[in-house]
Amino acid sequence: MNTTDATAFPQWAAPSAPPTHNPALFARAMRNMRLTWRARGVVAEPTTGYTPGQEPTVSDLVSFTRDEHLAAEGRDAFREAVGELRGLGYLSPDATTASDVGECLVVDLAPAAGACSIPQRYGDSLLTDGS
Repeated sequence: MNTTDATAFPQWAAPSAPPTHNPALFARAMRNMRLTWRARGVVAEPTTGYTPGQEPTVSDLVSFTRDEHLAAEGRDAFREAVGELRGLGYLSPDATTASDVGECLVVDLAPAAGACSIPQRYGDSLLTDGS
């Protein structure tokens, strides 16, 4: 497989509008110490802003993890991250999903409001971000 072949990867249109989420909550979610780095990446993808109706499905995101796309993560790792995010309330199935599998997922950044964030360093002292 030619690694420069762009047709091997799923293609989505660039969003026509910026993300509608709260940027402060998004930043707190990305610094939430309860989340693994893997889970942070998984929640970041659908939060980056897609045209309504063009959001990637779970199947689309899993396709990024397959070996033929040269990804570092596997399907099981992706599913673990989704389970982690669902357990903490960051992801839930949308209203059109009949089963609990959640082909389409809804992102909720509200759990980040009370998250324990990565401390910020200033000079030689360790200061927290106020959480």
